[in-house]
Amino acid sequence: MSHSDSRATAPPTLRVMPDRSLLTPDQTRLPIEHVLCRLASLADCEYAIVSMQVRGAPLIGAVAGFGLAFGVADRADDEAVRVAMARLAATRPTAVNLRWALQRVHARIDALPVAARAAAAWDEACAIAQEDAAINEALGLAGAQLLREQIARRAQSGRPVSAAAPLNVLTHCNAGRLATVAQGTALAPVYALHEAGVAVHVWVDETRPRNQGASLTAWELAEAGVPCTVVADNAGGWLMRDGRVDAVIVGCDRVAANGDVANKIGTYLKALAARDTGVPFWVACPTPTLDASLPSGQDIPIEMRSPDEVTHIQGRDASGRAAQVCLVPAGVTALNPAFDVTPAVLVDGLITEVGVYAASPTGVAQALAAAAARRAPAVATSAAVPPRQP
Repeated sequence: MSHSDSRATAPPTLRVMPDRSLLTPDQTRLPIEHVLCRLASLADCEYAIVSMQVRGAPLIGAVAGFGLAFGVADRADDEAVRVAMARLAATRPTAVNLRWALQRVHARIDALPVAARAAAAWDEACAIAQEDAAINEALGLAGAQLLREQIARRAQSGRPVSAAAPLNVLTHCNAGRLATVAQGTALAPVYALHEAGVAVHVWVDETRPRNQGASLTAWELAEAGVPCTVVADNAGGWLMRDGRVDAVIVGCDRVAANGDVANKIGTYLKALAARDTGVPFWVACPTPTLDASLPSGQDIPIEMRSPDEVTHIQGRDASGRAAQVCLVPAGVTALNPAFDVTPAVLVDGLITEVGVYAASPTGVAQALAAAAARRAPAVATSAAVPPRQP
């Protein structure tokens, strides 16, 4: 099956089932086994986010929205809604999409009678999921145009892109379809080019300590037929210095009002290497990930996760079974910040669903204004018709 065929028939990462449950890959089991987990309650969604069965800012936001809808279906009075929101908001602190989705569902139901809240909450959660797929498709097209400009520059320099010399994109962590409801963010431009027949190859950072690159990005690229190579996190700078990277594209979990970017730990080092070597460093950034309430990256909370993620690793043993091993001497602990902040000055552009903007206060404000203008007709239309039935 060709890549374009597989993409056309591949189900979305988050599937809404007729019985009002959700199906999504358990990302803690990949790439050893592809297992779907079923989410059918607030507790299911809460656990899935904390345990990283689901991860990636846009997917976390969508699952949080459904989690609140599940909670409202059980109890819809003000106090119950407040408790449900607090439980879900506490699951992970860095990705702003989680709180954005919770606030959006809450805004939809807050003024409604208690009896009407469950249907409206479900309707809004469905809308968030549907909009995420559309956002990432548009973002992919915007990013693909940037990559086509890189292809043109290579041709002008006498190094045309071909099957033998593909366009080389480096990415960190996983910002593909597994991080979103459907197409992905940082990988969406790659998929768009690949589907158009452009020769593209992805350098995949392993992304320690949870290995989202090696386990998730490599898995989905291989499944889609996109050539890729996994590299140690520390190899990226060497690849750039050696002229083997045409562009770096990463995702993000939150972007502050000044354009500072929070993303998976290690992103900052990639930005430094890219700036030193003249390689463009772009951030794929759906506008719901922009947080104008925080002045700078210094204000972004950084999640600290269990030291066990650093001291231990899971893989497949010689018999093909999942196994966990310890990497450090007995009694040695570890520090495990899940994210770092890349200063706006190192970011060459924010790729959004409404275009590419500067990583600056002006650029962030412009992107948010463009997104609001784009949503306005849809909001006006939806206000004139009854909400979708669950």
